[in-house]
Amino acid sequence: MSAQNKRTSAYKPLADINMTPFIDVMMVLLIIFMVTAPLMTVGVKVDLPKADASEVRPKEEPFTITVNKDGDLYVGQDKVAITELIARLNNRRGDGSKEEQRIFIRGDRQVNYGQVMKVMSVLTKAGFTKIAMIAERDTP
Repeated sequence: MSAQNKRTSAYKPLADINMTPFIDVMMVLLIIFMVTAPLMTVGVKVDLPKADASEVRPKEEPFTITVNKDGDLYVGQDKVAITELIARLNNRRGDGSKEEQRIFIRGDRQVNYGQVMKVMSVLTKAGFTKIAMIAERDTP
């Protein structure tokens, strides 16, 4: 029995964690996110004007309305007529109130200023009060 006691007392559990598989998985996930992140931007191509202002981070996901250089109107990536804009926003809004819903407007640099103001006017008449314009940062 003394030989058996020596064998069990010499055994010590290994308490180290092998980090190599975890690091490999994290590197693969990092590469996947680096490749797919640029693809998740809004799909309507517009040439945004430059502005020297700080970036605004909303609490919830805002609606993005885009007016491209041809004057076409998009909610997200869906093309809509200005007469259908409020109905489309109400369908996508869900249970939130109009006063609390943030809306971002992306207007192409070449679009008529009156077209963007018309969209803003339709939104405010419908009760949406948190409307913001999106611009690119002006780099000196």
